[in-house]
Order: sequence, then structure tokens, then C-alpha cells
Amino acid sequence: MGILANTVSICHFQVRGELAKGDLYENAAQLLALRAFTPIDDSLEELSTGWVQLEDPKEHAFADASACWRDRYLTFSLRRDQRKVPAALLKEHLDKACELFLAENLNFTRVPKQRKEELKEQTRLKLLAKTLPDPKVYDLVWDTERNIVTFTTFSPKIVEILEDLFKQTFEGLRLTALHPYERAMSVLPDPYRPLLTLANKASGDNYLELIQENKWIGMDFLQFLLYQTMNSDSEYRVNQPGPEKRGTQFVAYINDKVVLVGSGENGKQMVTINGPQDRFSEVKNALHGTKKITEATIHLETGDDHYCLTLKGEAFHFASFTTPAVKIEKDNTTDEQMEREAVFFERMALLEKGLQLFNSLFAAFLVERLGPEWYQFEGVIGEWLEAA
Repeated sequence: MGILANTVSICHFQVRGELAKGDLYENAAQLLALRAFTPIDDSLEELSTGWVQLEDPKEHAFADASACWRDRYLTFSLRRDQRKVPAALLKEHLDKACELFLAENLNFTRVPKQRKEELKEQTRLKLLAKTLPDPKVYDLVWDTERNIVTFTTFSPKIVEILEDLFKQTFEGLRLTALHPYERAMSVLPDPYRPLLTLANKASGDNYLELIQENKWIGMDFLQFLLYQTMNSDSEYRVNQPGPEKRGTQFVAYINDKVVLVGSGENGKQMVTINGPQDRFSEVKNALHGTKKITEATIHLETGDDHYCLTLKGEAFHFASFTTPAVKIEKDNTTDEQMEREAVFFERMALLEKGLQLFNSLFAAFLVERLGPEWYQFEGVIGEWLEAA
């Protein structure tokens, strides 16, 4: 699902460093063109990875700024085409090639090892020539004012490819994951940041360690929200910058899906609870049994707008992030290019509003979590769980 779909899975990165040469706006198209995708449909190449235009993944030319700039947004997509020969198919055809070799060489009772390797490679190349590459496209939107990149997958393999290709393309710049601790620092009011530093359990700045040692952020956040869902009006106010006015009231709650993880005699245990919940009895029992929530579906509502996302609590990835549908009024005189741009900007506004609500909710939790009354509040949650 691309960035323009009403439902999309995304992760975020912060852009760090300084561009080695020239101005980003003037040079972005040229830099992207140097690392553009190369089609392999008419070749025997097995893999090709590079940049394409966000609006058209078949278009890998970046002739000028209009190919990748939309106001403050730099937009492009990572395309990765790969052709593979299924192992079972390769074995079937190799067996036939070996049978033919033995039929033509009666003095052999089996195919010599070196010859078999040659037949295997010949067979693989013949099958490759008949196999079309499988295209995969992942959209990227770079808000150059905030230096935040939104990317439409959180597959570790693809993320690693993205980080490497981005660094090669924009020399001097790099992507760093906007993980829970980093996001917490970005949304907290200034007086609370030293408190978060004290609560940081990582010993250094390595982002993998910051994620691993601070799993408590996602776990406590989701448990806090579950308690609030069941025991309060779940109302909050916008406190972060974005399209929505500060102070606007919204509702946030957990429903539909909760994933819990704990340790048992046989190692790591995972419990997934799906479907609309009434009293979360099964979830409460699991929490009371020392399991922790690591993933949950969060609903955010303000006015007539309804947002929904499944938060992966360990890294703060957003799965199945659903926003209101894009609504663009048009008639027979509407220019196609103007319509596409209108859809893009409306989509960005909806995504940013949903993230603004989420960040406001997260900030409200952090103020509570880092405040002096947290341990008392934690005791209240414990009593609620024991009453399960």
C-alpha cells in the first residue's frame, strides 16, 4: 500500500547531517537520477534497486525539481525488482538435464560434480530468461522543514537497503530511526526532558540499544492507555504542532487487537487477542500474570474524524494506519496534475493530523509517567488488574 492509500503501514526517520555539496532543492532531482532504478525486464539481471517517482513507479527519470518536489516535501519511491527461480522448479529441470547427459554419455553412471554444477547454472539461466522480475515499491516522503522521513514499510531488510541507498544518494546526510526514546524527546515539554534522560536505561547512543533497553516506554504507554480506556473518559487535548489547533479535544482508546508477551518455562510466550473488547478480561488476566502489552490497535477521534493504527510498541512502527478518506471536489475542467497534487496535499494533511493526535497522546502519557505521582498511579493500575 502506497502513501496515498487510506490505509498504510509506516515508520519514521530523522534526517541527520549536512548535504555535502550544493542546495537540496536545486540538486535533489540530479542526485536521485544518479541512483535511479534501472529496469531488468529485458535482461538476465536478477536484482535492481533504485529510486522512481512517487506518482508513477514506472518512471525512473528525474528531469527537474517538479519530478520530486511538492512544496516542502521531497517525494520519491524505492523500487526493488528481483527475479527468482523456485527451488523446486530448478531441481525438476536440473534432474531432466542430468538424465539427458547420462543418456548421451553411457560410460557414466552418474553426472560428475563439476559437470552437474555447469548444468545447474545453465538450467538456472534458461529459467531466469523466462521469469519476469517481481517489483516491490516503497514510498518515501521527506518533510524538509521538520527533517522527518515517512517510509511505507518497516521490514528490517528493506529499511537497511533504504538507509544505505539514502546515504549514497545524499552525501553527508543519513537516516536515524525515530524510535520511542527519540520520539519521546521530541514531544516532551522542556522541563521533562532531563527526567527522561534519567529514566533512560541505555548506556550509549546506539539506536538498537536505545530501543532494546527502553522497551518500558512502549509497554508502560500501552498499559496506561488500556487503563484509561476502561476507567476514564479517554479524553485528551492537542499539545503538539500540526494541522489541528492546540487545545482541541480528542478521544483515544485501545480496541480490536492487543498482543502481549511474557516469559515462561518454555521461553518467550505471546498472546494475541483480536476483536472488539468489552471489559478486556483476557488482557487483564494476562497482564496480572506478568505479561506485558507490546502491540495494540489505537483509535483516535476528533469531531467527525476517526483515525486508527496498530502500534508496534518496541520500535513505534505504525501498522495499518487508517485515516479518513481523501475527499477532493472536481469537475470536467479539473486539470489532472492539479488533481494529483491536491490528493497528495490532502493526504499529507490527514496523516499529519493523525500523527499530531498520537504525539499529543504520547506526550500526555510521558508527563504522567515521568511525574512524581507515577508510582501511586502504577499502584492504582495494579489494584485494577488484581480485581480481574
